[in-house]
Amino acid sequence: MKFVNCNFETSCGTSKQLIPSDMPEVAFSGRSNVGKSSLLNKLLNRKALARVSSMPGKTVTINFFRVDDCRFVDLPGYGYAKVSHDEKIRWSELMESYFASGRDIRVVVQLIDMRHKPSEQDLDMIEYMVANKLPFIVALTKADKLNKTERMNCLTEICSVLAKYGNIPVVPFSSTKGDGVEELRGLISKYVEGE
Repeated sequence: MKFVNCNFETSCGTSKQLIPSDMPEVAFSGRSNVGKSSLLNKLLNRKALARVSSMPGKTVTINFFRVDDCRFVDLPGYGYAKVSHDEKIRWSELMESYFASGRDIRVVVQLIDMRHKPSEQDLDMIEYMVANKLPFIVALTKADKLNKTERMNCLTEICSVLAKYGNIPVVPFSSTKGDGVEELRGLISKYVEGE
């Protein structure tokens, strides 16, 4: 799979705007401000394909990117407290429609900030994927913000929380230093190519 063959396709703010699922998809899920756009840009070796913002809650659409012979799908971040009630309902309906519309989702990359234990919403998302038999990878973002000892301690703690969900691939990731890029690319390729 060639990660450099990529371009932005479209953004969808409502379920009616979702484009047809006519190729394998890799979805990216996580809290607001967890570093989804930075991770996507690093994976795809682009500086600004996915828009990075210092303001959490900025991605309010589902963004589709064509990558080689599949799509990367940037889902809106969850957990931002300042979003209105109506916006939360719209977000929920959009996410449910995406996952329930029979799409060819090969794997979900679930992003968790490595500096913190998985939040209740992170675990809700993981439980949703387990219940719906969606394969997923956990990418632990912002790994560069921890020293070696902190990194090992956090990795052990997070893996112990995730252990009850089975043997999930967990990849410490840094969009600044490039840690985990090749490992994550390799895992995604295996799921997309059905190995």
